[in-house]
Amino acid sequence: MKAVSLFAGIGGFDLGLARAGIEVELLCEKAAAPAAVLKSRFPGVAFHDDVTTLPSVPRTDLLCAGFPCQDLSAPGKKAGIQGERSGLVSHVFRLIDEAGPRAVLLENVAFMLKLRRGEAIARLAEAFEERGYRWAYRVVDARSFVPQRRERVILLATREGTDPADILLADEARAPEDPPDFTAAAHGFYWTEGRNGLGLVRDAIPTLKSGSTIGLCSAPAVIMPDGNVVTPDIRDAERFQGFPVDWTKPAEAVGGEASRWFAIGNAMCVPVAGWVANRIVNPGALDRSRCRPFQDRWPKAAFGSAGGRMQVEISSFPHWVARPPLSRFLEHPGKPLSARATSGFLRRASMSKNLNFRSGFLDRLERHRDAMALTR
Repeated sequence: MKAVSLFAGIGGFDLGLARAGIEVELLCEKAAAPAAVLKSRFPGVAFHDDVTTLPSVPRTDLLCAGFPCQDLSAPGKKAGIQGERSGLVSHVFRLIDEAGPRAVLLENVAFMLKLRRGEAIARLAEAFEERGYRWAYRVVDARSFVPQRRERVILLATREGTDPADILLADEARAPEDPPDFTAAAHGFYWTEGRNGLGLVRDAIPTLKSGSTIGLCSAPAVIMPDGNVVTPDIRDAERFQGFPVDWTKPAEAVGGEASRWFAIGNAMCVPVAGWVANRIVNPGALDRSRCRPFQDRWPKAAFGSAGGRMQVEISSFPHWVARPPLSRFLEHPGKPLSARATSGFLRRASMSKNLNFRSGFLDRLERHRDAMALTR
């Protein structure tokens, strides 16, 4: 099989496809730092720098597009699917009309299902139905494969061959339950927030993002079982997304280390892409007893065509891959969260009216702040 990759970022889709034996024959990415990564990591693959000026794509088996999320994400301006950035998905359909790929694979933030009562997913489904495609989508949590809580909508549409529901909705696993003891495991959280967001998650980090409310591009913090608080090294940030260590190193020549953080935060998680790719090559079968009549609100999983739509009761975990606990997953020395940064988080947390903090969490951060203050 062959594929075309639009909004390719640093190649998360493409590395996952390659591991399933699907050959990427064209990459398209406008941002300079991710483009430098693509050119270094996929030498010899045709490259174009702007989807708006891309006149056509090869007639291919699969067209992939992790189109921009800025207008669809909760922290953004919420302009919706017609926003300046997320609206660039219109060029995906322009190229579909020109090339007629057998299958189309899209990825974006899970918040799109809630924003304006799911206007974005409704428009995408309608666009595929108008073109004679069957479609299926599912919210997938990257914790299925790596210790990062990262929920994304994965949408697959096919014009012929396998029903996309038998690809995206065939697998389900159960995540381990969290034990009540807070100190028994490492926890990730957003140290750059604290007033309106926390993202506290046991034995994983919350979603890697391209920026924060205080304008920083960096990883969340991790409070270790011993009470130390660190921010992971950028090489571990790459591993949280399933990339090899130093995959984004070529971006430094364009925008320094900050450009690497930005690119990692925007990337497609490689093992999620690999799971989809493997199921495209070796489809499964949806258990139809999970299907329910489609309701007014867009659920976390559904499939349909011009003939009708159904929703599916299924978790966001297609698999659960065993991995070491977060405290041992980190292979590179993290940077201790400074007294100043910890104090800033605690100050914002004290002003919060909406967040509930787990017992002992703020106490441990206060002890870390005091210990760091003594080292200055």
